[in-house]
Amino acid sequence: MSLLSIVRLGHPALRQPAAPVDADRFDDPAFQQLIDDMFETMLDAKGVGLAAPQVGLGQQIFVYTAVDPDLPFAEDEEPELFALVNPALQPESGEMVYDWEGCLSISDLRGLVPRHPAVRVQGLDRHGKAVDHRVSGYIARIVQHEFDHLNGIVFLDRMRDLRSLAFADEWEKFMTSEDEDGPPLG
Repeated sequence: MSLLSIVRLGHPALRQPAAPVDADRFDDPAFQQLIDDMFETMLDAKGVGLAAPQVGLGQQIFVYTAVDPDLPFAEDEEPELFALVNPALQPESGEMVYDWEGCLSISDLRGLVPRHPAVRVQGLDRHGKAVDHRVSGYIARIVQHEFDHLNGIVFLDRMRDLRSLAFADEWEKFMTSEDEDGPPLG
């Protein structure tokens, strides 16, 4: 496996809709290697999600981990990893929930972003098998954040009030305690 370069805001891949992945790609070892490399890159960057546009690729792929920073997680425990290809999301009804987000492609900023509390996720896994499940809470936030990347949207676009926008070091110093500090999303 190898680490991929994460592009930063300003790179055109972050603002263009990604193309669906063709069905014949799933058996390609290079495709499987790309997903492994995305997992490795995400974990190395201490993120919880990473979309293909964030590594400069206009493909409908994102990876994430189901690690909730509010729950205890042992250092020696392996996080559960997920890959979604050609995903579709259907929000469930309910009031939008505001919470802090960051992004590996906008590494120095945090902001309050409204998201649906739960979504239905449909698409394909890394082997082309159909995926259809519900996610809620922090995992729903990760999935929506990564899905946005596939559509050329970054978390800044979702913010309703830019007054909450903060540099990460200032945010950590003044807006959170060490217990509440979560990893940046993808």
